[in-house]
Amino acid sequence: MDQPTAHEPAYHVPVMVSEVVEWFAPASSGWIVDATFGGGGHSRALLDEYPDLRVVGIDRDPDALAQAADHDRLRLVSANYRDLPSILGTRGLPDRVDGILLDLGVSSHQLDDPERGFSYHRAGPLDMRMGTDVDITAGQLVNTASAGELEQIISRYGEERFARRIADAIVSERPFGDTTSLAGCVAEAVPAPARRSGHPARKTFQALRIAVNDELSGVEAVMGTVFDCLTVGGRVVVMAYHSLEDRIVKRAMKERARGCVCPPDLPICVCGSQPDVRVLTRKAVRPSQDEIERNPRARSAVLRVAEKVAP
Repeated sequence: MDQPTAHEPAYHVPVMVSEVVEWFAPASSGWIVDATFGGGGHSRALLDEYPDLRVVGIDRDPDALAQAADHDRLRLVSANYRDLPSILGTRGLPDRVDGILLDLGVSSHQLDDPERGFSYHRAGPLDMRMGTDVDITAGQLVNTASAGELEQIISRYGEERFARRIADAIVSERPFGDTTSLAGCVAEAVPAPARRSGHPARKTFQALRIAVNDELSGVEAVMGTVFDCLTVGGRVVVMAYHSLEDRIVKRAMKERARGCVCPPDLPICVCGSQPDVRVLTRKAVRPSQDEIERNPRARSAVLRVAEKVAP
């Protein structure tokens, strides 16, 4: 799918919209890629604020693209953001753009639709696929992986300290066919005192979602190429929702801004490489308390910005 479009505002509640619009002010008459289009809330705000701006919306989820409405300055592309370099320069798009937005993680629509299988609150199939390009479902993963593999997934991607107990319980009680039965199994495996701070299945569901969609690999891939897709003066704005994503983003920006590619054990730089990126956010930007009260899902969001300063 590749056509002019806009969005249906109720599909997803975008986070830190005013901050995103402000950071992209220098690109107000150029091209911006919304590489995680979702409900299109950020794209709509940018188009409303900047009448000369053109936006490319990319999403791997067919549902996100199907709900969009026409807009003459917005082009939609059905793809994974990790493929951004191969998308630019085709379909009448420029080789480099003036801004790139990455709003990582799962959308409100995906969480709220039980049929997508992301929610531990609502009964639905154990799916968790963000797009049709994903080969395995969460159900296939939990019903076939070994206890050791599940422990590793839950520990690494969920940072769950009871990963072993949860993995053993899953293997003992499987097969699972729906989200609520799995959530119940996980809750029973977590010690009672640990159930008091949020839903006990939250970290496990996060871990399974990340594993199914190979999310961290995608973040690594796009952060390795995103700066080469920018014009000089172009900016990349990234929003992450958990520490695993944010560490990748922060490290990629810091390393590119350093410039030097010498081995770390050398006492002085001998490569002569100059940085072509500048990090604009010394500390991650967080949502205001007012926004968190209006949209509790914004609570974990952090925003980082970097700018291309040389070819």
